[in-house]
Amino acid sequence: MTSILILNGPNLNLIGTRQPDVYGKTTLADIETMCRDKAKSLGFGIAFDQSNHEGALIDLIHAAKGKHAAIILNAGAYTHTSIALMDAIASVELPVVEVHLSNIHAREEFRHRSYIAPVALGQICGFGATGYLMALDALRDHLKA
Repeated sequence: MTSILILNGPNLNLIGTRQPDVYGKTTLADIETMCRDKAKSLGFGIAFDQSNHEGALIDLIHAAKGKHAAIILNAGAYTHTSIALMDAIASVELPVVEVHLSNIHAREEFRHRSYIAPVALGQICGFGATGYLMALDALRDHLKA
């Protein structure tokens, strides 16, 4: 069975309670349940993880090579700061879909720059938790090609 790694970065463990006006009231556990249900309907297995630590995220990306067919990544604030995450993604040569709950392009100027985007298959932002489901659909289509 094709497996997808869904990886979440710093502060995403707090969604549902952290700035619900920006990030919504859906919790990370809710998103995991939604993704597991959607993945099952698509015939995918998933691994779902979250870390507030950049090095842990890099280790998970490295470990994905040979284990998962693709990655869905919400790198949180590391999106705008981490060349190391960008390099890790480029190194594993897996398709990556970048996901953000909020529309990063409608927020503060510093959030408009993504170090992930240049090495990602695509970016989905502004659709809340539904963005993860959209990413699974996009990967289904990409992996079929």
